[in-house]
Formats: sequence, structure tokens, C-alpha cells
Amino acid sequence: MASGRWLLAAIGLAAFGLVAVGLVLARTLNLAACPLCILQRMLYLALTIESAAAFFLARRPIAGRLSTVLMSITALTGAGIAAYQTWLQRFAKGVSCTADQPWWEHFVDWAGTQYPLLFEATGLCSEAGWKFLGLSIAEWSLIAFTTFTVATLVAVRRKN
Repeated sequence: MASGRWLLAAIGLAAFGLVAVGLVLARTLNLAACPLCILQRMLYLALTIESAAAFFLARRPIAGRLSTVLMSITALTGAGIAAYQTWLQRFAKGVSCTADQPWWEHFVDWAGTQYPLLFEATGLCSEAGWKFLGLSIAEWSLIAFTTFTVATLVAVRRKN
């Protein structure tokens, strides 16, 4: 599973890199992150931590597979959130992230008060804002999370 280990490490490094790029873009372009953006950032950070665990546990068959499955679930959750935000940006202009404040929005608010540089949410989920090659950040995030999901599923299927 040596190549699978390095695939997991690459996912973690890429996820961490996406958080770093997101922070740089937010600062240099004065972009406001919304609660769904912050949730995705949290999931990228979770993938980073999970990939480190999966990398070191890969030599233990059951623990390695379980940690890689956890990464798959995290990446799939991120893809779902990014898909929802993409839908909001394309079809539900001007609405907030949700009609009522669910528990996760309270969690994002709390995290924003604890670590404002990473988790402060001040934008609207339905505003696409900045685009690169015609795609919003949410759409790029959907591509990244989908790629991570597929890659982790490939890593799960590999034998030790």
C-alpha cells in the first residue's frame, strides 16, 4: 500500500494547500467567506489531519482502511456542501445559506469567535464573488472534494 500511502499524503497536502490559498485569496482580494465556505474549510482541515493518520496507519490493515474510509466520508460530505453552495449561487440568488439557523451555522459562528482568521463567516452563500476560469470558488471546491472522494475510494480498494 506504499503508493496508497502517498496518495493519502498528497490528498492531505492538497487539502491544506487549498486552505492556505483560500486564506490568501480572502486577504488579497478582500473576499468574505460564508458559513458554507467555512464548513468546507473545516472539512479540508479535517482531511489534512485524517490523511496524516491514514498515512501512518496504512501499514495496519484494519486501522488503515478505517481511516481512509473516514477520509472518503469527509470528502463526500465536503462535495455535498460544495454542491449545495453551487446550487445556491446558480439558482437561489440573494438568499442566505438556510432559512433558519441550523446547528452547524451556530458552530461556524462559535468557531469564528475563537479563530477569526480561519473561521469568521461574513459573506453570503449565494454570492459567487470571485471566479477563476469561469468557475466560482464553490465550484472549484466541488471539483476538489469530488477528486478527493474518488482518490480515497481508490486508496481504500488497494490491498496492503
